[in-house]
Amino acid sequence: MSGTKNDDRYLVPGLMRGLDVLRLFTPDRPVLTLREIAEALGITRSAAFRTVYTLAETGCLLHDERGQSYSLGPGVLRLTYGYVATREIVEIAQPELERLRDRTEWSAHLGVLDGSSVLYVLRAPARGVGGAIVQVGSRLPARGTTMGRVLLADLTEAEIVERYRADSPGAGRGKGPALPGILAQAAKDRAAEVVVHEGDFEAGIVSAAAPVRDMTGRVAAAINVTAPKLAETERAVHGVIRDDLIATAARISRLLGHAEGTGGRG
Repeated sequence: MSGTKNDDRYLVPGLMRGLDVLRLFTPDRPVLTLREIAEALGITRSAAFRTVYTLAETGCLLHDERGQSYSLGPGVLRLTYGYVATREIVEIAQPELERLRDRTEWSAHLGVLDGSSVLYVLRAPARGVGGAIVQVGSRLPARGTTMGRVLLADLTEAEIVERYRADSPGAGRGKGPALPGILAQAAKDRAAEVVVHEGDFEAGIVSAAAPVRDMTGRVAAAINVTAPKLAETERAVHGVIRDDLIATAARISRLLGHAEGTGGRG
Protein backbone atom coordinates (compact mmCIF):
# COMPACT_ATOMS: atom_id res chain seq x y z
CA MET A 1 0.00 0.00 0.00
CA SER A 2 1.38 3.37 -1.01
CA GLY A 3 2.48 5.60 1.83
CA THR A 4 3.25 2.79 4.29
CA LYS A 5 6.69 2.35 5.77
CA ASN A 6 7.26 -0.60 3.43
CA ASP A 7 7.33 1.86 0.51
CA ASP A 8 10.37 3.59 1.99
CA ARG A 9 13.08 3.11 -0.63
CA TYR A 10 15.79 3.09 2.03
CA LEU A 11 14.42 -0.02 3.77
CA VAL A 12 16.02 -3.40 3.02
CA PRO A 13 13.16 -5.86 2.33
CA GLY A 14 15.13 -8.97 3.28
CA LEU A 15 16.18 -7.48 6.60
CA MET A 16 12.65 -6.30 7.33
CA ARG A 17 11.31 -9.78 6.65
CA GLY A 18 13.91 -11.33 8.95
CA LEU A 19 12.91 -8.99 11.75
CA ASP A 20 9.24 -9.77 11.10
CA VAL A 21 10.01 -13.48 11.50
CA LEU A 22 11.80 -12.93 14.82
CA ARG A 23 8.90 -10.86 16.13
CA LEU A 24 6.53 -13.79 15.56
CA PHE A 25 8.12 -15.68 18.45
CA THR A 26 6.54 -14.76 21.78
CA PRO A 27 6.26 -16.37 25.24
CA ASP A 28 2.88 -17.69 24.12
CA ARG A 29 4.26 -18.98 20.81
CA PRO A 30 7.88 -20.01 21.39
CA VAL A 31 7.85 -22.68 18.64
CA LEU A 32 6.61 -22.25 15.06
CA THR A 33 6.65 -24.36 11.92
CA LEU A 34 7.62 -23.05 8.51
CA ARG A 35 3.97 -23.18 7.44
CA GLU A 36 2.89 -21.12 10.46
CA ILE A 37 5.59 -18.53 9.77
CA ALA A 38 4.59 -18.24 6.10
CA GLU A 39 0.91 -17.89 6.96
CA ALA A 40 1.57 -15.29 9.65
CA LEU A 41 3.59 -13.17 7.22
CA GLY A 42 1.27 -13.76 4.25
CA ILE A 43 4.05 -15.13 2.03
CA THR A 44 4.77 -18.43 0.30
CA ARG A 45 6.58 -21.23 2.11
CA SER A 46 9.50 -20.99 -0.32
CA ALA A 47 9.91 -17.27 0.41
CA ALA A 48 9.65 -17.93 4.14
CA PHE A 49 12.18 -20.76 3.91
CA ARG A 50 14.97 -18.52 2.58
CA THR A 51 14.53 -16.10 5.47
CA VAL A 52 14.21 -18.82 8.09
CA TYR A 53 17.20 -20.70 6.68
CA THR A 54 19.35 -17.55 6.88
CA LEU A 55 18.27 -16.90 10.47
CA ALA A 56 19.04 -20.49 11.42
CA GLU A 57 22.49 -20.31 9.82
CA THR A 58 23.32 -17.22 11.88
CA GLY A 59 22.09 -18.83 15.10
CA CYS A 60 19.09 -16.54 15.49
CA LEU A 61 16.75 -19.51 15.06
CA LEU A 62 17.12 -23.12 16.12
CA HIS A 63 15.72 -25.82 13.81
CA ASP A 64 14.16 -28.92 15.35
CA GLU A 65 14.45 -31.50 12.55
CA ARG A 66 12.21 -34.02 14.28
CA GLY A 67 9.32 -31.61 14.72
CA GLN A 68 10.23 -29.51 11.66
CA SER A 69 9.81 -26.44 13.82
CA TYR A 70 11.81 -23.38 14.84
CA SER A 71 12.51 -21.48 18.04
CA LEU A 72 14.66 -18.47 18.93
CA GLY A 73 18.38 -19.19 19.11
CA PRO A 74 21.34 -17.73 21.03
CA GLY A 75 22.13 -15.40 18.14
CA VAL A 76 19.22 -13.20 19.22
CA LEU A 77 20.71 -12.89 22.69
CA ARG A 78 24.04 -11.82 21.21
CA LEU A 79 22.28 -9.12 19.21
CA THR A 80 20.67 -7.67 22.33
CA TYR A 81 23.60 -8.15 24.69
CA GLY A 82 25.11 -4.69 24.26
CA TYR A 83 21.79 -2.96 24.94
CA VAL A 84 20.85 -5.15 27.90
CA ALA A 85 24.33 -4.97 29.40
CA THR A 86 24.44 -1.18 29.16
CA ARG A 87 20.99 -0.91 30.75
CA GLU A 88 22.11 -3.15 33.60
CA ILE A 89 25.28 -1.15 34.17
CA VAL A 90 23.36 2.14 34.23
CA GLU A 91 20.79 0.85 36.71
CA ILE A 92 23.49 -0.49 39.02
CA ALA A 93 25.85 2.47 38.68
CA GLN A 94 23.41 5.36 39.04
CA PRO A 95 22.98 5.30 42.83
CA GLU A 96 26.71 4.70 43.30
CA LEU A 97 27.61 7.66 41.08
CA GLU A 98 25.13 9.89 42.87
CA ARG A 99 26.65 8.96 46.24
CA LEU A 100 30.12 9.60 44.80
CA ARG A 101 28.97 13.01 43.58
CA ASP A 102 27.45 13.82 46.97
CA ARG A 103 30.60 12.82 48.89
CA THR A 104 33.07 14.59 46.62
CA GLU A 105 30.94 17.45 45.27
CA TRP A 106 32.48 16.64 41.87
CA SER A 107 30.45 15.75 38.77
CA ALA A 108 30.42 12.02 38.02
CA HIS A 109 29.87 10.20 34.71
CA LEU A 110 29.75 6.70 33.25
CA GLY A 111 30.75 5.92 29.67
CA VAL A 112 31.17 3.00 27.29
CA LEU A 113 33.38 2.59 24.25
CA ASP A 114 31.69 3.24 20.90
CA GLY A 115 34.17 2.79 18.08
CA SER A 116 36.93 5.30 18.76
CA SER A 117 34.67 7.44 20.95
CA VAL A 118 33.48 7.28 24.52
CA LEU A 119 29.68 7.43 24.75
CA TYR A 120 28.37 9.11 27.90
CA VAL A 121 25.43 7.05 29.21
CA LEU A 122 25.05 8.36 32.77
CA ARG A 123 25.66 11.72 34.43
CA ALA A 124 25.46 12.90 38.04
CA PRO A 125 26.22 16.64 37.82
CA ALA A 126 27.70 18.52 40.76
CA ARG A 127 25.15 20.74 42.44
CA GLY A 128 27.46 23.73 42.45
CA VAL A 129 28.78 25.73 39.53
CA GLY A 130 31.68 24.39 37.51
CA GLY A 131 32.87 21.05 36.23
CA ALA A 132 32.59 19.59 32.77
CA ILE A 133 29.21 20.03 31.10
CA VAL A 134 28.83 16.80 29.11
CA GLN A 135 25.32 15.51 28.47
CA VAL A 136 24.14 11.91 28.31
CA GLY A 137 24.45 10.76 24.70
CA SER A 138 27.55 12.87 24.03
CA ARG A 139 30.47 11.24 22.22
CA LEU A 140 34.00 12.46 22.79
CA PRO A 141 37.31 11.19 21.38
CA ALA A 142 38.37 8.20 23.47
CA ARG A 143 42.08 8.97 23.00
CA GLY A 144 41.78 12.39 24.66
CA THR A 145 39.45 11.76 27.61
CA THR A 146 39.98 9.98 30.91
CA MET A 147 37.15 7.49 30.47
CA GLY A 148 38.12 6.85 26.87
CA ARG A 149 41.71 6.11 27.86
CA VAL A 150 40.53 3.64 30.51
CA LEU A 151 38.38 1.88 27.93
CA LEU A 152 41.11 1.78 25.27
CA ALA A 153 43.58 0.35 27.79
CA ASP A 154 41.48 -2.84 27.99
CA LEU A 155 41.87 -3.51 24.26
CA THR A 156 44.67 -5.44 22.62
CA GLU A 157 47.13 -3.55 20.44
CA ALA A 158 45.52 -5.11 17.36
CA GLU A 159 42.06 -3.92 18.42
CA ILE A 160 43.32 -0.38 18.95
CA VAL A 161 45.04 -0.37 15.56
CA GLU A 162 41.81 -1.53 13.92
CA ARG A 163 39.84 1.32 15.49
CA TYR A 164 42.34 3.96 14.38
CA ARG A 165 43.51 2.45 11.10
CA ALA A 166 41.90 5.22 9.03
CA ASP A 167 43.80 8.00 10.81
CA SER A 168 46.40 9.96 8.87
CA PRO A 169 48.75 12.62 10.27
CA GLY A 170 47.07 15.99 10.56
CA ALA A 171 43.78 14.75 9.13
CA GLY A 172 41.48 16.41 11.61
CA ARG A 173 41.91 13.84 14.32
CA GLY A 174 40.60 16.10 17.04
CA LYS A 175 42.28 16.20 20.43
CA GLY A 176 44.58 13.39 21.46
CA PRO A 177 47.62 11.58 20.07
CA ALA A 178 48.03 9.78 16.75
CA LEU A 179 48.13 5.97 16.63
CA PRO A 180 51.71 5.44 17.93
CA GLY A 181 50.93 7.75 20.84
CA ILE A 182 47.62 6.00 21.51
CA LEU A 183 49.38 2.62 21.74
CA ALA A 184 52.04 3.99 24.09
CA GLN A 185 49.41 5.76 26.16
CA ALA A 186 47.28 2.60 26.43
CA ALA A 187 50.26 0.55 27.59
CA LYS A 188 50.91 3.07 30.34
CA ASP A 189 47.23 3.38 31.31
CA ARG A 190 46.88 -0.42 31.44
CA ALA A 191 49.13 -0.52 34.48
CA ALA A 192 47.35 2.32 36.29
CA GLU A 193 44.33 2.10 38.59
CA VAL A 194 43.23 5.62 37.63
CA VAL A 195 43.77 7.86 34.60
CA VAL A 196 44.05 11.57 35.45
CA HIS A 197 43.81 14.68 33.26
CA GLU A 198 44.54 18.15 34.52
CA GLY A 199 43.13 20.36 31.80
CA ASP A 200 44.45 18.20 28.96
CA PHE A 201 41.21 17.76 27.01
CA GLU A 202 39.13 20.61 28.42
CA ALA A 203 40.94 23.65 29.73
CA GLY A 204 40.21 24.46 33.35
CA ILE A 205 38.93 20.98 34.23
CA VAL A 206 40.46 18.24 36.38
CA SER A 207 39.25 14.71 35.62
CA ALA A 208 40.03 11.18 36.82
CA ALA A 209 38.57 7.87 35.60
CA ALA A 210 38.60 4.23 36.70
CA PRO A 211 37.44 0.98 35.06
CA VAL A 212 34.24 -0.92 35.78
CA ARG A 213 34.66 -4.65 35.17
CA ASP A 214 32.06 -7.34 34.47
CA MET A 215 32.05 -10.95 35.65
CA THR A 216 34.61 -11.92 33.00
CA GLY A 217 37.10 -9.34 34.25
CA ARG A 218 36.85 -7.24 31.10
CA VAL A 219 36.28 -3.49 31.31
CA ALA A 220 32.58 -3.00 30.55
CA ALA A 221 32.49 0.74 31.26
CA ALA A 222 34.41 3.54 32.91
CA ILE A 223 33.44 6.11 35.51
CA ASN A 224 35.00 9.50 36.07
CA VAL A 225 34.75 12.59 38.24
CA THR A 226 35.39 16.16 37.09
CA ALA A 227 35.82 19.51 38.81
CA PRO A 228 37.17 22.98 38.03
CA LYS A 229 40.98 23.06 37.96
CA LEU A 230 42.11 24.65 41.21
CA ALA A 231 45.07 24.03 43.51
CA GLU A 232 42.85 22.09 45.92
CA THR A 233 41.23 19.92 43.25
CA GLU A 234 44.62 19.13 41.70
CA ARG A 235 45.77 17.89 45.11
CA ALA A 236 42.55 15.99 45.82
CA VAL A 237 42.51 14.15 42.48
CA HIS A 238 45.71 12.39 43.53
CA GLY A 239 44.45 11.73 47.07
CA VAL A 240 40.98 11.37 48.59
CA ILE A 241 39.13 11.77 45.27
CA ARG A 242 41.27 9.09 43.65
CA ASP A 243 40.64 6.68 46.54
CA ASP A 244 36.87 7.26 46.50
CA LEU A 245 36.76 6.81 42.71
CA ILE A 246 38.60 3.48 42.91
CA ALA A 247 36.33 2.25 45.71
CA THR A 248 33.19 3.24 43.78
CA ALA A 249 34.36 1.51 40.60
CA ALA A 250 35.13 -1.61 42.64
CA ARG A 251 31.63 -1.60 44.21
CA ILE A 252 29.93 -1.28 40.82
CA SER A 253 32.15 -4.04 39.45
CA ARG A 254 31.21 -6.37 42.32
CA LEU A 255 27.53 -5.68 41.71
CA LEU A 256 28.10 -6.69 38.07
CA GLY A 257 29.54 -10.02 39.24
CA HIS A 258 33.23 -9.21 39.08
CA ALA A 259 35.38 -11.13 41.55
CA GLU A 260 38.62 -9.57 42.75
CA GLY A 261 41.63 -11.18 41.12
CA THR A 262 39.94 -11.87 37.79
CA GLY A 263 41.59 -9.18 35.73
CA GLY A 264 41.21 -8.34 32.06
CA ARG A 265 43.79 -8.82 29.34
CA GLY A 266 46.61 -7.19 31.23
